[in-house]
Amino acid sequence: MPELSTKPYMVRAIHQWCMDSGYTPYLSVKVDEDTRVPMEFVKKGEIVLNVSYDATHQLTIENEQVQFSARFSGTSRQCYIPMSAVAGIFARENGQGLFFPPEPMPGAFPSTNPKSSGEDHSLTLPNGRSLSSVTVSPLDPVIPPTDLKDSDWVDPPQPPSPPASPTRPKLKIVK
Repeated sequence: MPELSTKPYMVRAIHQWCMDSGYTPYLSVKVDEDTRVPMEFVKKGEIVLNVSYDATHQLTIENEQVQFSARFSGTSRQCYIPMSAVAGIFARENGQGLFFPPEPMPGAFPSTNPKSSGEDHSLTLPNGRSLSSVTVSPLDPVIPPTDLKDSDWVDPPQPPSPPASPTRPKLKIVK
């Protein structure tokens, strides 16, 4: 029995976490000949899609593909994304999520050096921050970054404060 990929399970888990947390799940897709998305929105062979339940209709995240219909510039379009084309899934509001290493194309020899392909596997988020994929060996120690400053974290939006009253209202006595 062939081993099942963990990728679709991770995509479903991050999608559910985003929805439960009130975040907007975005799917980063590396477009290929099997991907069916509005090509006029594809840039540099990639597209980032809002896959929240509010933005999609009949969303299904299955082991082999992600399917839904959504409105693009007011027109309803059917989307089909093979799981192999999914580059990552993340929350729009804070960038947390997962990015997957690029899958080898059928018939291609896998490279032992992830940088040798010359491809840039980075993504710029709407808030201006950027994400990039990294390859980690199971034997590599996981070392948290130490160069983060408090200003590197994105604070959640705060509700507007009520307008301040300049002075206490006064009553005028009329005779």
